[in-house]
Amino acid sequence: MNFAGKDKAAYVKETFNGIAKRYDRMNSLMSLGMDKGWRRQVVQRVGAAPGKQIIDVCCGTGQLSLELAKAVGLAGEIVGLDFSDNMLEVGREQVEKSPFSKVITFIQGDALNLPFADDSFDGATVGWGLRNLPDLSQGIREMARVVRPGSKVVSLDMAKPTLPVFKQGYWFYFEKLIPLMGNLFAGKEGAYRYLHDSAVQFPAQQELARIFSECGLVHTRYKNLAGGVVAIVEGTKL
Repeated sequence: MNFAGKDKAAYVKETFNGIAKRYDRMNSLMSLGMDKGWRRQVVQRVGAAPGKQIIDVCCGTGQLSLELAKAVGLAGEIVGLDFSDNMLEVGREQVEKSPFSKVITFIQGDALNLPFADDSFDGATVGWGLRNLPDLSQGIREMARVVRPGSKVVSLDMAKPTLPVFKQGYWFYFEKLIPLMGNLFAGKEGAYRYLHDSAVQFPAQQELARIFSECGLVHTRYKNLAGGVVAIVEGTKL
């Protein structure tokens, strides 16, 4: 993967700052509208319920944060953390238009060094964010550190389908058509080519579940969605 002379963190930050305004629209187009249902499943898997406190790491424009807020209600608390100023700005604008402006707090921060004490939250989520981290295991360990014992860390991200023909069709769509859509609808072909390249290098769902275990989480498992195009991977803190 070519980061144009930058380290990964700087390249990813610049990339997402550049596509922030049209990020949600492109997500909906790329997923054929299925992304909303996927986020709702993450909310269910992390155990979000009235009064709970959840951290949404690499929250981007806050779409998952908003779904979590619906579950925890006005008595709960959602903290969305991201390092992209522009993504957070879009998220804040959307939250201000929602009933959850007092439930969701967005902060700029580093997923590899979360600014919270141990055992601070009732769960942690990350949507399409782990593959952007310079140190995947450190990011998982940090989420595990800040959740309370018995709580879950849940990831939603691109996966690797295995069904013959479908698999080849998926990678063709992702490699050839997604960058084209990115150019047409966002004017950022290079950014969406990075999304393909990062998905190729990201561990398969089975391997990611194993990494969750290596990072100290138990009862790790994965659930394929859309034929294994994306997957939910989860683990529980002892």
